[in-house]
Amino acid sequence: MSYPVTLIPGDGIGPEVSQAARRAVDATGVKIDWEVAELNPDIIRKTGQSLPQSLIDSLERTCVGLKGPVTTPIGEGYTSVNVALRKRLDLFANVRPVRSLPGVVSRFQDVKIDMVIFRENTEDLYSGLEHEVVKDVVTSLKVITRVASTRIAEYAFKFAAGTGRKKVAAIHKANIMKLADGLFLRCAREVAARYPQIEYKELIVDNAAMQLVMRPEQFDILLLPNLYGDIVSDLAAGLVGGLGIVPGANMGEGHAVFEAVHGSAPDIAGKGIANPTAMMLSSVLMLLHLKEHAAATRLQAAVEAVYAGRKHLTRDVGGTASTEEFTDAVIDMLQ
Repeated sequence: MSYPVTLIPGDGIGPEVSQAARRAVDATGVKIDWEVAELNPDIIRKTGQSLPQSLIDSLERTCVGLKGPVTTPIGEGYTSVNVALRKRLDLFANVRPVRSLPGVVSRFQDVKIDMVIFRENTEDLYSGLEHEVVKDVVTSLKVITRVASTRIAEYAFKFAAGTGRKKVAAIHKANIMKLADGLFLRCAREVAARYPQIEYKELIVDNAAMQLVMRPEQFDILLLPNLYGDIVSDLAAGLVGGLGIVPGANMGEGHAVFEAVHGSAPDIAGKGIANPTAMMLSSVLMLLHLKEHAAATRLQAAVEAVYAGRKHLTRDVGGTASTEEFTDAVIDMLQ
């Protein structure tokens, strides 16, 4: 069986890390029919669209995407590529596993961090509804709906129940935004009541940020609205070594796009030193989505084995290896 997948290499280091991830996935033995869809600032300017129709057509055919970093031209009126993708394909759940990798130097060397962050992906302040009331006075609307809040909560609890996770913490600021965040919490509580086997608690977002820095090992699954989720997921990535080693997934009812959440790093593009870990681990999430669980487990284990050995790590995590050398080491572990 062959699975159709849209590969979006992106720009900067995107093509390098995307190629590395493609090689690793192919080495698992899973048959992927890769459909490459180029997207970069030049294409965006040429077509006048953040999402050219050719890209949308490809994702409509495949329903699965693996995406490298794409730079949206700044100050030229273009919608963020990521925001546009989420809205166009209704990718309502941003899923960010944050897990300690062996051999990575961080502030939590002796602590095992293993959490999954579920961020609502379509509304909140990211709705982009702003208005200048009078000169120099601007309002920005925070949109929270029952439909979106219930949907992300159900997704998080279903994941917890299906993977043996024990705890879900809803993160909010309902003490101040009593209506908006209050609705988010009510929906989370209603869903939690249907999963009595899972421990449910609530944390105000500023306290949650402090607790993450002080005792990250206490967290299992975090459930957040869009803005808090964006901030907290990056904070959590910093606990285990940064965005270069943390995967991401954007999930919808009919489509799924898996991506490295780091930037395009144009300063090191073409030098062969970029770290492809985030793309490879995003590929693990893609394989799980395709129900290729054995291959996903093998690829995750291969990446972790290379980190444990520390001989073939890239510069950003304390090694001297090139992108290709790291990728070769992962493939050797797979084989």
